[in-house]
Amino acid sequence: MFAVIQTGGKQYKVAVGDMVNVEKLELEVGSKVEFDVLLTSDNGTVVAGNPVVNNVKCVAEVVAQGKGDKIVVYKYKAKKNYRRKQGHRQPFTQIKILEIK
Repeated sequence: MFAVIQTGGKQYKVAVGDMVNVEKLELEVGSKVEFDVLLTSDNGTVVAGNPVVNNVKCVAEVVAQGKGDKIVVYKYKAKKNYRRKQGHRQPFTQIKILEIK
């Protein structure tokens, strides 16, 4: 059984027991969170929501808060002595899918 959930403007295909890194959620480690399900599949039976599937929720637990790998943003203009270097690390929340009910 799997489900498609939406959080942070993105959609994720998840199953029970999966560890997923999603956009940062302002929650404490160990707290539980529910997501609306956009699509679910169980033994070949696919149910698509409009926009969400009624009476189906995905329950997850927050495992960790962290930051992704550093990316370097470098701006440069030829022959003008213009150079700007900036780094960025995108914050994320790691969740574990407990159940799809």
